[in-house]
Amino acid sequence: MPPPPLHAAASLPYQCSVLLRQLAARHSHVPASPCSFLRALRRLHARLLTGALLHNPSHPHLTLRLLHLYTLSPDLATPAILFRSDPSPIAATSLVSAYAVAGRLPDAASFFDSVPLPRRDTVLHNAMISAFARASLAAPAVSVFRSLLCSDSLRPDDYSFTGLLSAVGHMHNLAASHCTQLHGAVLKLGAGAVLSVSNALIALYMKCDAPEVTRDARKVLDEMPVKDELSWTTIVVGYVRKGDVHAARSAFEEVDAEFDVVWNAMISGYVQSGMCAEAFELFRRMVSKRIPPDEFTFTSVLSACANAGFFLHGKSVHGQFIRLQPDFVPEAALPVNNALVTLYSKSGKISVAARIFDSMTLKDVVSWNTILSGYIESGCLDNAARLFKEMPYKSELSWMVMVSGYVHGGLAEDALKLFNQMRSEDVKPCDYTYAGAIAACGELGALRHGKQLHAHIVRCGFEASNSAGNALLTMYGKCGAVKDARLVFLVMPNVDSVSWNAMIAALGQHGHGREALDLFDQMVAEGIDPDRISFLTILAACNHAGLVDEGFQYFESMKRDFGIRPGEDHYARMIDLLGRAGRIGEAMDLIKTMPFEPTPAIWEAILSGCRINGDTELGAYAADQLFEMIPQHDGTYILLSNTYSAAGRWVDAARVRKLMRDRGVKKEPGCSWIEVGNKIHVFLVGDTKHPEAHEVYRFLEMVGAKMRKLGYIPDTKFVLQDMAPHQKEYVLFAHSEKLAVSFGLLKLPLGATVTVLKNLRICGDCHTAMMFMSLAVGREIVVRDVKRFHHFKDGECSCGNYW
Repeated sequence: MPPPPLHAAASLPYQCSVLLRQLAARHSHVPASPCSFLRALRRLHARLLTGALLHNPSHPHLTLRLLHLYTLSPDLATPAILFRSDPSPIAATSLVSAYAVAGRLPDAASFFDSVPLPRRDTVLHNAMISAFARASLAAPAVSVFRSLLCSDSLRPDDYSFTGLLSAVGHMHNLAASHCTQLHGAVLKLGAGAVLSVSNALIALYMKCDAPEVTRDARKVLDEMPVKDELSWTTIVVGYVRKGDVHAARSAFEEVDAEFDVVWNAMISGYVQSGMCAEAFELFRRMVSKRIPPDEFTFTSVLSACANAGFFLHGKSVHGQFIRLQPDFVPEAALPVNNALVTLYSKSGKISVAARIFDSMTLKDVVSWNTILSGYIESGCLDNAARLFKEMPYKSELSWMVMVSGYVHGGLAEDALKLFNQMRSEDVKPCDYTYAGAIAACGELGALRHGKQLHAHIVRCGFEASNSAGNALLTMYGKCGAVKDARLVFLVMPNVDSVSWNAMIAALGQHGHGREALDLFDQMVAEGIDPDRISFLTILAACNHAGLVDEGFQYFESMKRDFGIRPGEDHYARMIDLLGRAGRIGEAMDLIKTMPFEPTPAIWEAILSGCRINGDTELGAYAADQLFEMIPQHDGTYILLSNTYSAAGRWVDAARVRKLMRDRGVKKEPGCSWIEVGNKIHVFLVGDTKHPEAHEVYRFLEMVGAKMRKLGYIPDTKFVLQDMAPHQKEYVLFAHSEKLAVSFGLLKLPLGATVTVLKNLRICGDCHTAMMFMSLAVGREIVVRDVKRFHHFKDGECSCGNYW
C-alpha cells in the first residue's frame, strides 16, 4: 500500500490542535459533566499517542494544551505524568494552579521546584505566589517573590505584586512597617499606577490593626488615576471592619458610578454595626435610584429588619423580592429565603415562616437550622422535634439548637437523651452543646452526670469556654454543690458578667447572703458594671437572707449609680423582700411609687407576704387582682386558700378551693426527686407506686421514732384541710420530700450528702422534720425547693428558719 499523501499526514497535528481548541472552548462556555469531558480528553490523548505527537519537538504546543486540559478535569494524575517527561515552566504553571485549587499545596510546590532555576519564568513564580496566597501562607509567598527579584533576567509584574500583597495580608502579626515597606517596593518597581496593585495595597493597609494605616490606605485611593468598583468596595469594607462606619459612609458618598457592590458593602456595614435604621434608609435610596438589588442586598436588609424589629419594613422588602424573584436562580434566592424565615420567626409569625420554608425549591443546612430555631423560639417544641427527625443533614448547630431548646422548654430529660444520642452517632459536641447538656443536669439535679460532663469538657479542651464555664457554675449551684461552683468560678480564665451573676445567684440561693453581697461589691470594684440581671440576683440574695435595708440600698443604687431603671421583676423582688420581713405596709407604699400599673408578679409578691404575715384582708384584695389578670393560674388559689387555712378560716378556704374547681384550674401536684445510681427517682405525696415504697415507709417510721425522742412534733397547721388530728399527721408523714430523703438515706453510701429537689416550696412541717432528721441520722440533707436551697445539718438549717 502506498504511503498517504504528504498533505494528509501533515494535517494530523493540525486536526488534533483544532480538536483540543474546540474541547477547551466548549468547556469554558458550556461546561460539560466532568465524566464526559474526561472521556473526550482521553480519546484525544489516545490519538496523540498513536500519531507519535506527544512530546514531539516539532509540535510542543499539543502536549502543553493536552496537559492544561487535564488540569481542568478530575484526573490530576495524568498531567503530572506528562509533566515529568518534560518539566517546562508552562506545564508547571498549569499544574501549580490546578493542584493549589485542589488544596494539594505540597504537590504544587514540588512542580515548581522541579523546574530548574534558569528555566523558571515570571508567570510560574506568579502562580506559586498565588498558590501560597490562596493557602494564607505569607512567608513562603515572600520567599518566592524574593527569588523572582534575585533573578538577573526576570522582573516582577502586576500579578506578582497582587499575589504577594494578598498573601502578606494573611500575616497574624501584620504591622504598619510591613505595609509601608511593600508599598515602597511597589513604587520603586513602577507598579504604583496599576489598578489591581493599588487595590491590593488598600486591602493590605486595611487588614493591619494599626490605627494610622487607614490614612495610608486613603492616600493610595486618592492618588489612583483610575478607580473601579473594587477600589471603593475595599475602602468601604475596610472602614467597616475597623468600626469606623462614618468614614465608610464618607467614602461611599464619593462614589460617582452606581456600583451595586459598594451599596451592598455599605448596607452590610450598617447591619454589622447594629445601625439597622440607617441600613434600611440606604436600601430605600438604592431602590429609588433604580440600582437593582441582588441576593446580598436583600439578605442584609432583611437581617437588619429582623434584628431591629422592623417587621413592616421587612414585609415591604419581602414584597419587592417577590416581584424580582423570577430573576433569581434557586442558588441566589436561597440566602434571601433563609433571611425571610428568620424575619417571620423573630416577629412571632412562625406559621408564615414555615410556609416560606416549605415553598423553597432549594434548601441547605442553614435553612433547616433557621426554621428549627424559629420553632424553638416560638415554643413549638413538638414541631421542632418532628422537623429535627426529618432533617436530611444535621450539623453540629442543629444538635446544639435542639438540646438548648429542650432545656429552655422545661424538658431537661429529653435534652440529656438527645445529647447522649448525639454522642452515640459520633457527632462531636461543641462547647455550647455541652453547656446545654450541663444546664439540663442543673434542672434535674443530676449532679453526678453533671460532674461527668465537666470531666468531658476538660478532656475536650473546653475548660476556657465561658459558655461551658457559666453552665457549670449554674449547674453546681442548682445541684447544691456551692463549693464546686466557687471552685469553677475561681479557676475560670475569663469571667464575664454572666459568671459573676451566676456565682452571686448560687450564694444567694444557698443562704450565703453576706458572701453574695461581698462578691457583688468585688465585681463592681473590678470594673465590671452590673446589669439588670446582677441586681435581680443581689435582691434575691437579700431576700433569702432577710437583708431588707441592704436590699433597699441596692435597689436605689440601680438608677442612681448605674443608670438602670428598675423593671417589674426588680419591684417584685423588692416587694417580696419587704412582705416576707413583715413590712407589708412599706411594700404597698412602694407600689404607689412605681412608674407602671402593678403586674401579676407584683400582686403575687403581696399575696405571698400576706400569707406569711396572716393579713387575710389585703391577701384577698391581692388575690382579686390576680383573678382578673391571670384567672387560670393555680398559685393564686393555693396561696389564698393557704392564707385562710393558716388563720383557721376553713369555710373561706373551702370556698376558694371550690372556685378553683368550678373554673377548671388544676393544682400542680407536689413531687420530689433524687439522683441515685445515675438514675432519677421521683416521689409524689403518699406515693405507693415506687418499687421500693414499702421499704421507704418502714425506714421513715423508724427514723420518725428517733425524731420524736429528740423533740419533733408534727405541725398539723400545715395541713390546710379540716380533718382529724391523726389524719393530718399521716398526710404530713407522706409528703414527697420526706419520702425522697428517706430513699436517699437508704440507698446512698454512709456519710454521703442526701440532695433532694422539689417542684414546690417546702412546707413548714417538712422543714422542721428535716432538721430533726439530720440530727437523728447524723447526715447532711440538702433540699432545693422552687425558691432556694436548705442545707440541714446537726439539727439546723442554712436558712436560719427565714424562708
